[in-house]
Amino acid sequence: MHAPQTTPPLNQIRAVLQRYLTEELIPYERANGFTYEDRFSKETVRQIWRRSRELGLYGLQVPSELGGMGMSVEDLCVLKDDAAASGAILFPHVLGDWGGPSRIGSLVKHATADQMERFILPVIRGEKGTCFAMTEPQSGSDAGSIGTRAVADGDDYVINGCKHYISASPFADFAIVMCVTDPDKGTDGISAILVELDRPGVTLSYDCLPMTGQHVDADIHFDNVRVPRSNLLGEEGRGFKTAMGRISVNRLLHCPTMIGLARQAYGMAIDYAGKRRQFGGPISRFQAIQHMLADMATGLYACTSMVAAAARQADAGRDIRKEASMCKLFVSEKCFEIADKAMQIHGNVGVTKNHPVEFIFRRLRLYRIVTGTSEIQRNTIAKAILS
Repeated sequence: MHAPQTTPPLNQIRAVLQRYLTEELIPYERANGFTYEDRFSKETVRQIWRRSRELGLYGLQVPSELGGMGMSVEDLCVLKDDAAASGAILFPHVLGDWGGPSRIGSLVKHATADQMERFILPVIRGEKGTCFAMTEPQSGSDAGSIGTRAVADGDDYVINGCKHYISASPFADFAIVMCVTDPDKGTDGISAILVELDRPGVTLSYDCLPMTGQHVDADIHFDNVRVPRSNLLGEEGRGFKTAMGRISVNRLLHCPTMIGLARQAYGMAIDYAGKRRQFGGPISRFQAIQHMLADMATGLYACTSMVAAAARQADAGRDIRKEASMCKLFVSEKCFEIADKAMQIHGNVGVTKNHPVEFIFRRLRLYRIVTGTSEIQRNTIAKAILS
């Protein structure tokens, strides 16, 4: 454990993040010729984890007694926006989004002392990566219908099943796996089990390449995988409730990443509109272009404002299930619209494969599905306002 520490002012942390991104990470990416669709090794991303940890950027949201800074959700949203807007290809690794502390969330309060030492603290220190494995080939939005089984056998569980499209799994050392331990109890029979990915019977397949072309997802297959019962996270049968407990803030924290990507596309659109000349002058003088830019700026302001408001409620300890779904719905739809307008302003340049605007367009389209589709968010919102 670490002694509690005082969180530096947000502007100070933002300055450190900006310097790292612009003076170290982006030049490193360019020097190595990295592209959006490269397959990055574990060592490459761990190098970023270690450097971010050295700079005090990794695991900022983790409680100070565990070595973090206990940063508020509102401040973390600002930093996630900054990182995504920077143009760095590997920006999600800087704040620990892909395999790092953000994958743990509130799960730390369920971990035993042994689990803290073997699993949680190494992730916080940037020494190990993890992933959250709930989705299955036949169980997406209906998370309660998962079929992966964990059968008790003496001091062990024997796990069989498959988890599908698990984000950050290529960088992970272990997974937090949702398993059915009692098939007669529905969601009350689902447990969370920590499973090391180098155990016999665990294999990863990489057939589910998303439209972004990024190698950040995999299917995890469990074939008679034997795991000690001491790897059970929390109580047996409480895994589904544990998972649902992390989803609201998790959904909210996806939003500043979308906003940052849209902000990057917006900035590029302004720059391009000022430089691109047609009919004797820059296209920024055309009202059609001006209106698109005005709509983009208005959308960004609305997205940023509602996320900040929801984050303040989360920091106050309120249940933000409805607000998080509202943010996920609105921000994912609006940011995709902003990327679409940026592509329109760029014309043929914007539709060129792997141009930053084209990539952002593809990536933001993905966000309308991951962590709950827009339709699922509408269900959640409707249930809250009608209950």
